[in-house]
Amino acid sequence: MNADHQVGTLLRAWRQRRHFSQLALACEADVSARHVSFLETGRAQPSREMLLHLAERLEVPLRERNSLLVAAGYAPVYSERSLDDSALREARAAIELVLTGHEPYPALAIDRHWTLVSANRAVNPLLAGVTPGLMRPPINVLRLSLHPDGLASRIANLAQWRAHLLARLRHQISVTADQTLA
Repeated sequence: MNADHQVGTLLRAWRQRRHFSQLALACEADVSARHVSFLETGRAQPSREMLLHLAERLEVPLRERNSLLVAAGYAPVYSERSLDDSALREARAAIELVLTGHEPYPALAIDRHWTLVSANRAVNPLLAGVTPGLMRPPINVLRLSLHPDGLASRIANLAQWRAHLLARLRHQISVTADQTLA
């Protein structure tokens, strides 16, 4: 598959994910529907600017915009760093400050895959008695919350909580197309 067709396939997938017709995207992006069609079929090569413009209109997450750029043969423009990166030291300190400020109430921070990043001291008593296997890093908060050997047996409205979490997860997958979440 050539780069033109690969980026076109990705563009089409994002357009369809957002329930846009080619015409609707074209109107939103102020380009012709024919141009959108040509980009999707590989008959035209999008410029970096056009690709970013369409991605903005489609509300494509930044990580995925990088994927679009690479598929079109361009360098990615959005950097991605681990929260442990020294450049994010102040962000990590801010997270810890918020969590500590929440005490004596439990509070935790999770990443985009629902992995526990940090928690305040008030969370520890809630986790007492949870199966050790669920507490081995990386701790997935969804699994911890819904697993019968995790917190599920302690949640009075488990059916509603499970429905809420799974609806949020479905929405997050729909918005991001993140394969890890899927």
